[in-house]
Amino acid sequence: MMASTAQPNMEKFLRDWRQDALNKTQYDSAIFIGDKLLAMTKDDNDAFWLAQVHFAAGNHTRAHSLLAKHGLIGTNPSCRYLAAHCLIKQGLFNDALALLGEHTPTHLFTSNAKRKTSRTASARSGPGGRAGSKALDRNHGDETEEESSNRRYEAGMCYLRGLCYAKQNAFDRAKEAYKDALRVDVQCFEAFSQLVRNNLMSPDEEDEFMMSLDFNAVRAPNGGDDPEMESEPGDYVHMLYQTQLSKYRNPTAFNAAIESLSTHYGLAKNADILLARADLLYTQCRFRDALAITDAIIEDDKYNFAVYPIHLACLYELRKTNVLFLLAHELADSHPEEPCTWLAVGIYYFATNKVAEARRYFSKASMMDANFGPAWIGFAHTFAAEGEHDQAVTAYSTAARLFTGTHLPQVFLGMQNHAMNNMTAAEEFLKTAFSLCRTDPLLLNEMGIVYYHQDRTKEAAKFFREALKIADETDSDPHAWLGARTNLGHAYRRLKLFDEALEQFDIVLREGGKDAAVFSAKGIIYLDKNMPEKAVEVLHEALAIHPQDPIATELLNKALEESSQTDIDALAAPKEPSSSFVDDPESTEMDRFEAELEERKAAARVRLEKKTRGKAAASTPAVDKGKGVAGGTSSRRGKRTVEMSDDD
Repeated sequence: MMASTAQPNMEKFLRDWRQDALNKTQYDSAIFIGDKLLAMTKDDNDAFWLAQVHFAAGNHTRAHSLLAKHGLIGTNPSCRYLAAHCLIKQGLFNDALALLGEHTPTHLFTSNAKRKTSRTASARSGPGGRAGSKALDRNHGDETEEESSNRRYEAGMCYLRGLCYAKQNAFDRAKEAYKDALRVDVQCFEAFSQLVRNNLMSPDEEDEFMMSLDFNAVRAPNGGDDPEMESEPGDYVHMLYQTQLSKYRNPTAFNAAIESLSTHYGLAKNADILLARADLLYTQCRFRDALAITDAIIEDDKYNFAVYPIHLACLYELRKTNVLFLLAHELADSHPEEPCTWLAVGIYYFATNKVAEARRYFSKASMMDANFGPAWIGFAHTFAAEGEHDQAVTAYSTAARLFTGTHLPQVFLGMQNHAMNNMTAAEEFLKTAFSLCRTDPLLLNEMGIVYYHQDRTKEAAKFFREALKIADETDSDPHAWLGARTNLGHAYRRLKLFDEALEQFDIVLREGGKDAAVFSAKGIIYLDKNMPEKAVEVLHEALAIHPQDPIATELLNKALEESSQTDIDALAAPKEPSSSFVDDPESTEMDRFEAELEERKAAARVRLEKKTRGKAAASTPAVDKGKGVAGGTSSRRGKRTVEMSDDD
């Protein structure tokens, strides 16, 4: 390295000027002064900083050329990192990988094992062993500033390696590279964001990986000997990361992190914390509560595009098409370069049943950002909504390949195969989804439906019960899971647990309003229990809601026949003769009985005709059966119910 010391004061002046211009994003000034400073000093540090200015100004080719010209790319991690980043910005991913290499700096990995060992040693050694434990626990405490900086650049290079693998569709290798970056430096949030935002880890993997990271390596600068500053920064980073993880796992840890960050660190109104809350509420189907939070975030900062996927999903679930229309127009006018804009347009068209238009805009959003999960899912939904199951399976398969850590594409693949009556394939996809996430009521309900149609009714009932249990434990909106409760009632009906089935159906009617299909199911149960009069009553309720319901009509005819037959059988039973009958010498017992029987038959026929013309004729308009998801594809949350067949 060559450096001029003839004019140290002038060098300091020029460096300060360059930094001030860079801070003010006056890149032309910073480049102009940086170039003169480098000519004066011939210092590698000044060359590196000039390359940094070129990179910040978007001159990626020039920055890389400058580093190569001065022979800096192979000298240290910081220069190699910047050179690789320049290549990535130019789309030269193969060249970037060749520069970065496949070497992973495992010697820089830190883990919880070291931290746990140090804590155990501290506990065993007692007060006298504190100094030794402290030295072990602070495994980066003895690093020089240069070593610490190099370690962070090594982590950054692992992150860049992951970006290159992702561009080559090598998602498994990308995931490992991102994880390596965090193992080297737990504060490499870019790598953490890629893992979480792109759903590269399942909820179980996330928990396991978080346990392996050494958050105690996070140290506040100039922390001194303050004992609180030994662990507090690490705890703070851990809680921040905890809020970004899957909302299907460990809600207790999530709520504890949110509470601590809100009360102790003043983050109650922070957009990221509020968005994490909204995400949790959305998974619990509490769409109005989630929408209230996303509205507040957008009102404070309408350019926070991270909030729009959940915000738009809530608007869709609540059928707020007018709001969707206005929002989509506003985004299209002001931010046509954002994928969220075209996601909003696609969701609006999808909500208004303009499926072809929705597909076009979902496709546009996915082409703008290949890792934009909501656009891929929406694109696949459009095929499912039109019954194009083969195309839907292809689209969902693409989403499953891109987002290996989320179970939702596998769930939708199972639903599509179920719609095509491929029960074996449907079961396999749902089992794969179950291996990724065991705590989503939507998935459990779908598994129950498949087992129900495979005549594995006991297993189906178990999954329906588990879905309702988890929904209750997570304080999920009970109305969202009336479909699962209805399904449980059908499973109990098939298992001849009639009282339990009636209990579930009564809950559905009490919480979700009148449903013709549920009344029909109750009618079947009463017929099976040999209670035709009760069956007639509930089936009239079904026809009052849906007069043309063929199942209810057929069941009502059967119930009336059984009811009238019961009356006739009752009359046909021998009776004790009355005193007047015995006293009449001119009539025989058989004559009087036949006369009375004919009168009762005529009365029963009149009553049958009146019942047939009664409530079924004076019916109210039909309402939606409340299944929520047509074919299981229109909505993020599932309310699907099993349907009764002729053999039920």
